Amino acid sequence: MKKFDADDLDARSPQQIERILPLVRWYTQRYVRLQVTGLEHLQPGPVLTVGNHNGGICGPDLLATLGVLWGTLGVAEPLYALAHDFAMQQLTPLGRALQPFGALRASADNAARALERGARVLVYPGGDLEAYRHYRERDRIVLGERRGYLRVARSTHAAIQPLVVHGAHRSALIFSEGRRLARALSLQRWARLQRFPMALCLPWGLALGPWLPYLPLPLSLRMRILPKTWLAANESIEHAHARITRSMQLALDELAREAS
Repeated sequence: MKKFDADDLDARSPQQIERILPLVRWYTQRYVRLQVTGLEHLQPGPVLTVGNHNGGICGPDLLATLGVLWGTLGVAEPLYALAHDFAMQQLTPLGRALQPFGALRASADNAARALERGARVLVYPGGDLEAYRHYRERDRIVLGERRGYLRVARSTHAAIQPLVVHGAHRSALIFSEGRRLARALSLQRWARLQRFPMALCLPWGLALGPWLPYLPLPLSLRMRILPKTWLAANESIEHAHARITRSMQLALDELAREAS
C-alpha cells in the first residue's frame, strides 16, 4: 500500500466522487432539505471558499457544501477541503478515506499549492471555535483569530468567496464548549483543539468530546453563496477579515429571519 501523504494533491479521485454523488444528493435534498441561493455566483477557477462551521465532527454543513459545489461545478473541477490535522495526521485511516474526496491537511502551503494549480479550496477559518460554539450562538459567525486564509489569498491573488449555511448548528445541541476541560487536557498542545464540547445528540443522548460521531438531526438547511471578493492592494488583513465576517453575518441573519 502506498504510504499515506496528507499533503498529496493528486490523491483526489473524481471517479470516487462520482460514485457517491447520488447518495450526497439524497442527503442534501431529502434528509436536510437544503435550500440554496446564490448559485449564479459559482464559477470555475482558483477560489478560496470561506464557510461557517457548524455542529462539530458530524455537522451537516460540510457534506451539503461539497454536494452543492460538486453538483454545480462538476466532479472534474478541482475542489479541495482543508481538514484538521487530527483527522489527516493522527487518525490516518480516516485521512486516507477522506483524501479521494479532496481532503487536504489544513496548512497555508497546501492551500496555496492548490490555488496555484487553479483549484477551488474550501476552508473553515473558525475551526473548532466555531464548530463547537454553544447552541445559543448558533446564528453567529465566529471566524476566530486565524488570518492565514487571507494571507494565502493575498499571496496567490485568489478570489475569496464566502458561503454561509444556516440550520446546521441545530444538528446537535451543544450545551458546553468545554474550554476549561480542553485546557486541562492540553488539547491545544497535542490535538490543536481549544474545545472539549458536550452535546445532546442522536443516538447517544449525551456526547462528550470533539471526536464522537453522531447522527445529525434531520432539520432543514439554508445556504447562501455570496459574490467573490478580493483583497485590495492597500487593505489590511484585519480590515479584510472584519469585512468578510460582516458580510457573512449579514447573510446568516437574513437566512435566520427567512427560517423563522
